[in-house]
Amino acid sequence: MKIQDIQAIQLLLATPKKIAIIPHRGPDGDAMGSTLALYHFLLQFNHQAVVIAPNEFPDFLAWLPGSETVQIFEKEKDKCTQILNEADLVFTLDFNAFHRVGEEMEKVLASLTTTFIMIDHHQKPDDYAKFVYSDTSIGSTCEMIFNFISLLGEVASIDKTIGTCIYTGILTDSGSFKFPGTTGNTHRIVAQLIDLGVENTQIPNLLFDNSSYSRLQLLGRALQNMKILDKHHASYTTLTQDELDSFNYIKGDTEGIVNYGLSIKGIHLTAIFIENKDEEIIKISFRSQGDFDVNQFARDHFNGGGHRNAAGGKSDVSMEETVAKFESIVSQLN
Repeated sequence: MKIQDIQAIQLLLATPKKIAIIPHRGPDGDAMGSTLALYHFLLQFNHQAVVIAPNEFPDFLAWLPGSETVQIFEKEKDKCTQILNEADLVFTLDFNAFHRVGEEMEKVLASLTTTFIMIDHHQKPDDYAKFVYSDTSIGSTCEMIFNFISLLGEVASIDKTIGTCIYTGILTDSGSFKFPGTTGNTHRIVAQLIDLGVENTQIPNLLFDNSSYSRLQLLGRALQNMKILDKHHASYTTLTQDELDSFNYIKGDTEGIVNYGLSIKGIHLTAIFIENKDEEIIKISFRSQGDFDVNQFARDHFNGGGHRNAAGGKSDVSMEETVAKFESIVSQLN
């Protein structure tokens, strides 16, 4: 971000504003952590800040400070639309294209004439924002929020509450500090957060060791469904709508399942295909290790995108056709 942009943003934030903060649809730990961290930061300067999530966030993130204040667009469309129309400033965090919020909310955002600020670490950002902080080399948007606050000259304003939100996003989007975007600077930021009192031993328990019995049963079914494509160093698993229903699926229950495919020796590419009958699509998550670029793979073949080693996509044909397409493409990679 250019120094003149920082100065312009400092000027914008110098007086109290009505500010909307938006994560992407299906918000994860980084999306919720970054939006709530910014929310708490802006409150310190008497701004009227509101986080508007496109849809519900997972229950395992409901302990995040301030999560009870989050407005859900899908549940209160008129109220959220009014907030957006009245906003002096809109931050979009952890996404870089309006379509990532869903069709109805996308139309509302596209109609706004207010100033947008984008903070995001995904590839190929759209050009809707007046101010853009985009860096694909950084492992999480939460790390970028820490940097953003520092660039504003307000790092002293980061307290335990803000730090807890930032730590959550860094932890989840780094794969517990395993992914390539984890750098020395990541750990230096985390060290500062721990020094502020962020409970780095409790947060992983809240995020990862707080499952229901039915969620573990669903994980078991996903592992039973896993297929290995040995020749191509790939794996994948599937979950149908009937399987989700039979294990009392709630939002967030499939989070992280895709990563199990990479825990198999010799596997460099993995995917999970999840049927969603309400939206009439197959939702897909891809993960890779090493040089295989699942961002480009998802863009080329499954109407998606993301990061080099973690991306998502979707398919509007049946599960069988989607899996067959994936197998066919993978068979041509080597």
